Amino acid sequence: MSMGFGIFLLALGAILAFAVQVSVEWIALTTTGYILMVAGVIMIVIGGVLMSRKRSSVTTQHTQVDPAAGEKVTRRESVASDPVE
Repeated sequence: MSMGFGIFLLALGAILAFAVQVSVEWIALTTTGYILMVAGVIMIVIGGVLMSRKRSSVTTQHTQVDPAAGEKVTRRESVASDPVE
């Protein structure tokens, strides 16, 4: 989601900075375009970091011997990190 939004901001900023030739008194569209492009690049970088963190996982394995039956009991836990976006 954040990478897609970053690409959207980058494209919108490029359109405002390079393609729109309209002069508006209350806002500088070229400067706004550059600001949106920088924000888009930051969002793409943040999205990449979050995606790399999302792929990490932790696996824990416990092995014990049941004293009553004498059999080996193995318990496995797998936890995948899910960062908040």
